[in-house]
Amino acid sequence: MTRLMLRLAGLALAVLVVPLGSAPAFAQSSPLVASARASGVVGERFDGYLGYAATPSRALRSQVDAINIRRRALYIALARRRSVSPQEVGIAAACQLFRRVVVGEPYMLNDGVWRRRGPGQPAPKPDYCG
Repeated sequence: MTRLMLRLAGLALAVLVVPLGSAPAFAQSSPLVASARASGVVGERFDGYLGYAATPSRALRSQVDAINIRRRALYIALARRRSVSPQEVGIAAACQLFRRVVVGEPYMLNDGVWRRRGPGQPAPKPDYCG
């Protein structure tokens, strides 16, 4: 296991302490965002943020930006506690967030290519997630 993988594994444990699915920064309560995820416009990225797999409307962009701002604030807070960069925390969070990608939703790995989870496919798992 590489040093980066070990470091991310430790961060992933720290991120697990903050339940991502229930924290306000990760809540997907907006019907617009939920619909955009299901239709393939918005998806999870390798860096722990939501991204656009297709051109979003202005209203959707505003809501996704607000979610990403809250995520960044959480990553910064966790990074300070762990003496790491917010980027490292985001990458570790992505390992957890990718587990929640459902069939039909888009996601982007660190190669920059948008994909959609297909029927019968396991949840995406980047090689650095361990």
